[in-house]
Amino acid sequence: MFNNKKILAVITARGGSKRLPNKNILDLGNKPLIAHTIVEAKKSKYIDKVIVSTDDDKIVEISKKYGAEVPFIRPAELSNDTADSISVLKHSIEFFNNEYDYIVLLQPTSPLRKTEDIDGAIELLNNDIEAVVSVCETEHSPLWANTLPVNKSMKDFIKEEVKNKRSQDLPTYYRLNGAIYVADIKYLYKLNGFIGEKTNAYVMSQKHSVDIDTELDFKLAEIIIESELNNI
Repeated sequence: MFNNKKILAVITARGGSKRLPNKNILDLGNKPLIAHTIVEAKKSKYIDKVIVSTDDDKIVEISKKYGAEVPFIRPAELSNDTADSISVLKHSIEFFNNEYDYIVLLQPTSPLRKTEDIDGAIELLNNDIEAVVSVCETEHSPLWANTLPVNKSMKDFIKEEVKNKRSQDLPTYYRLNGAIYVADIKYLYKLNGFIGEKTNAYVMSQKHSVDIDTELDFKLAEIIIESELNNI
C-alpha cells in the first residue's frame, strides 16, 4: 500500500516475439529474463500483488517459480501483435473487480530496473500527480537527428541554431525508457493511457534503462549484469 491505497503490479509477457524469439524466458545472468522484473517487483515495500499477464505456459511456469501470481491466461484477443498494453491492464484490473487503487506496469524487457526505481516512482504520487512514467537521458541529442530526402542530401539536416555547437552546450533531452508506468486507476481510465496533465517523470540512469528488443540489446544487458556482479 501507498497512502492507504492498494497497488497492483502487472508484468506483461506475451509468448510470441519476432525480433528476438522467446526473449521473455531467455537466460540472462543465470535466470530467465522475466525473473529479473518479478524479483525486483516482489521486493517493493508498496506493491500489494505482483501478477504476470501471459498467454504462454512456459512463462506461467517460470513466473510462479519466482513468486509472481498468474491468476489467468491472457485471452487470445489480447495476445496478438496488435493488442495494446492499456487493454491488457484493463483486463487485469477488471479481473480483480476494481479492488486496487493504483496500477503499475512493468515490462519484462527492462530487466535492469531496480526495486528502488519502482518505489521511487510510486513515491512521486500525490493529489497533484496521478501518474508517473520513467524516462532517461537520450543517448544522443535529437537536435542532431533528422529525416533524409530521397537523394540523401545533408543540406538542411542540422538546424542553423545548433550548427557548430558542442554536445555539452545543447539542452538535455529525455526519452521514455519503457521500464515503469504507474497510475491511479481512475486516471488511467480517464486518459486511456498514462501521459496527461497530472503525469510526472521519474528519471532513471541510462544503464538501468536498457530495453531488450534485439539481440544487441540482450548482449548489452548481459555485459552490464556481469559488470555489476563483479563489482559486488
